[in-house]
Amino acid sequence: MGQFGHAGGMVHVSRVRFVGLVVLVIAVSACSGSHRPGLVPPGTSEPDRFLFDKGTAALNAKKWLTAREFFKQVVESYVQSPYRPDSKLGMGDTYLGEGTAEALVLAINEFREFLSYYPTHRRADYAQFKLGLAHFRQMRAPQRDQTETREAVKELQVFVERYANSSLIEEGRAKLRAARDRLSESSYEVAYFYYKQRWYPGAINRFKELIKDDPGFTRRDAVYFYYAESLLKSKNGMEAEALPLYERLVNEFEKSEYLVEAQRRIEELKQAQTK
Repeated sequence: MGQFGHAGGMVHVSRVRFVGLVVLVIAVSACSGSHRPGLVPPGTSEPDRFLFDKGTAALNAKKWLTAREFFKQVVESYVQSPYRPDSKLGMGDTYLGEGTAEALVLAINEFREFLSYYPTHRRADYAQFKLGLAHFRQMRAPQRDQTETREAVKELQVFVERYANSSLIEEGRAKLRAARDRLSESSYEVAYFYYKQRWYPGAINRFKELIKDDPGFTRRDAVYFYYAESLLKSKNGMEAEALPLYERLVNEFEKSEYLVEAQRRIEELKQAQTK
């Protein structure tokens, strides 16, 4: 009986210790929880605004995960809040700030959802621009797959056409031009490869298509030159078509590595016409 009573006492002490340990863990968790992102202090009159301001401060400090937690609480807990749309954009910005391949995919999802939920919002232009930018940052080298480049062109084109009065319009146009240049550079490299291999019909078709699809290509001087050279070297009676291309190069470019050679070709072709 004494032994049993002693064992019972040991069990009682163990339970007390266990309960005490649980209470300690809860207390520690509560204390640490007071520093968790998104915990609103008691008595806060505008909790949604508090969370949004905290998220914005963290975003400006490039604390992507912390900012996301604040914004996420606004989006999920305050559906009717006037800060919810901006918090949705803030979440997209945190993913864009991280910049990893996975984060950029999530950024695209956030900006697409924003445009779906708030198509007429005052910051719809911002969402559309950032959507294009998320694709832009995934563009690959001209020699590689251009799927993301095409998506960037598509979304940035929507931005430029739909939001001409946006404060981001100049940056949007610049990014659109850069994305188009990447696509055109990819096509140019294929055409130039054909030219180097002396398969002039293939080169001619590619250069012709490139000029038609992107007349503003930044490196179109190279396209004019090698398109014209391909016409000359094909020897299929296409010499007359080459002259206007050389002339366009000279007229449109004050500086070009092909300028001197193009001028020489123009003189030769014009002399040949007079004979």
